[in-house]
Amino acid sequence: MTKEKTSLFPEDKVLEDQGKNLILFNDEVNSFDYVIESLVEVCDHTFEQAETCAWIAHFKGKCAVKSGSDEELRPYKAELINRKLTVSIE
Repeated sequence: MTKEKTSLFPEDKVLEDQGKNLILFNDEVNSFDYVIESLVEVCDHTFEQAETCAWIAHFKGKCAVKSGSDEELRPYKAELINRKLTVSIE
């Protein structure tokens, strides 16, 4: 007798949408203070979290600053872009 494997999530898209990251990219335009301030105000980071993300982006070229579904991250992305930061959802 064989059992048929069933998924708890009927749509694969639901699974794909989870675990996305909002990525902040290093740039040569914005100051560390401005990036930190933006992360604190937009992403609700503590000063220490924002500072760490700014340093990681500076040295590694990018840093994940928030995680969630694509839908959850879109407003954060829009506001950071509005503040002239370079970000993407990956």
